[in-house]
Amino acid sequence: MKLFTKGLLLIAIPSVIELVLLGVVFDTQEAATRAARSAENSKQILWQASSLVDPLLRESARVRTGIALEDPSFIDRHAVWTEFADRIALLSRMVADNPAQLARVDHMRAAAYAWRAQAGDVADALRAGRSIAWARAQGAALPPEIETVRSELAEFIDAEAQLDARRTASSSFTRERQQDALIAAVVGSMLVWGAAAIVFARNVGGRLAALGDNAWRLGEGGKLAPALSGNDEIAALDAVLHQTSTRLRDAEREQVALKRQLQARAADLTGANEHLRQETQDNEMFIYSVSHDLRSPLVNLQGFSKELQVSCDDLRAQIDSAGLPADEHRRMTELLDGDVNESLQFLRQAVGRAAAIIDALLRISRVGRLEYRWQRVNMGRIVERVLTGLESGRGLDAARIDVRELPPAWGDPAAIEQIFGNLVDNALQHLDPGRPGHIEIGALAVLPEEGGAGNASEVSNVDGREAAAKPAPRTGAATQPRTRTYYVRDNGVGIPAAYLPKLFRAFQRLHGAGTGGSAGREGKASSVGGEGIGLVLARRIAERHGGRMWVESVEGSGSTFFVALPEQPLRAA
Repeated sequence: MKLFTKGLLLIAIPSVIELVLLGVVFDTQEAATRAARSAENSKQILWQASSLVDPLLRESARVRTGIALEDPSFIDRHAVWTEFADRIALLSRMVADNPAQLARVDHMRAAAYAWRAQAGDVADALRAGRSIAWARAQGAALPPEIETVRSELAEFIDAEAQLDARRTASSSFTRERQQDALIAAVVGSMLVWGAAAIVFARNVGGRLAALGDNAWRLGEGGKLAPALSGNDEIAALDAVLHQTSTRLRDAEREQVALKRQLQARAADLTGANEHLRQETQDNEMFIYSVSHDLRSPLVNLQGFSKELQVSCDDLRAQIDSAGLPADEHRRMTELLDGDVNESLQFLRQAVGRAAAIIDALLRISRVGRLEYRWQRVNMGRIVERVLTGLESGRGLDAARIDVRELPPAWGDPAAIEQIFGNLVDNALQHLDPGRPGHIEIGALAVLPEEGGAGNASEVSNVDGREAAAKPAPRTGAATQPRTRTYYVRDNGVGIPAAYLPKLFRAFQRLHGAGTGGSAGREGKASSVGGEGIGLVLARRIAERHGGRMWVESVEGSGSTFFVALPEQPLRAA
């Protein structure tokens, strides 16, 4: 049974019982009212009956006075009979529901009017001067008609007095019954509602208490009591609680299993990180030692090449002063100026290239060991210093550089300056000579997104196409800050799609494709300088800041490099 039905029954049953009790109260009240009305009517009848004979007695005295004085004016009194007629008519209406009393009233009326007729005859005889000796002979005795009225009236009053006593007793009884019924209604109503409350407490209240106990146990993670029986809403909610408890236990078991897996994977990851750290440290030490060890042979090679050049110059001077035959002089000169000089030039270039590679390796090894000075960085000033430090011979005069509003970031100023210096230098190196160069430096607008710090989603329009700036990869919820994305955009020759995966590898200048940022044209491979580590260094610096770097490029249209840097401290400065 549903709770709504139970509630209706709990309300309807006491209400019906109360209506019955109220009906009994109203019935007893109506009976008491009728009894009181009957008792009051009896008292009115007795009062009217007690004064009914008075007009007849007064008229009898007048008749005797008129006979004695032989004056008929004492007898003919219409007012007396009018008063009697009114009283007898009122008494007749008051006892209309009592046939016995009504008969007595009619008998008294007949006797009274008979006496009236006799009194009229006496008055007529006195007016005619006839003898009224029979009246004198009657003396002071009342006429038999009036005696009849008096005797009937006495019986009438006795009967009405008995009836009044019974009605008074009935009225008292009904009032007592009314009081008893009212008390019974109040007590019964209280008992009915008390019984309803007990039923509610035992049924609905007890079930609600059991449901609340199960909810508390579910919240505390304890075992639930047995499921409630029935098909009402409380039983349905209790069934939901049991289902939830079962699912929670299953989820806890799965959580324990996942926690074990996570701990195992965390241990594996810790070991892998430690192994990677050790390998990185070994690689950096290896790079440093190799670079340091290679410097000495290179210095020797550079010195020997200079000594050979000096020796070649001395030999040429001696040949010029030796006065050799023309053919021998020409052959010796061609040998010195051709093969020997070209070999020395290639040797010097190889030594310079090897020295540059060693310097690049040292810079790469130092990137991971440098301690950054963390602070809030004014990006506008950083870019201004980068542009001021550029040489005009590197294409600065051939390109228009626009700097947009750059909000501040958090990091090391020198390292961030190196990032933008490499990106701007890269863009200048790979401008398209077929059109005026244009470089734009700015920041993407941040779109608010649910998820808080580290989940900012940024969008920018790059040369008419939409580019989505991806957030930095998470390194831990406690250390991952909200990032701001900056960009360096150029209208150079762009990068072919096939070269994009190799763009951030060390020493990958890609020749005809450029060193990232802009692709070279055919025949321009030798015009692009550098060791091919600028973008690698920039990307590693960005990652050490908790950010990332990526590129979007279309061959023939230009490239856009994105750098995501933190807006707030990644760790205590």
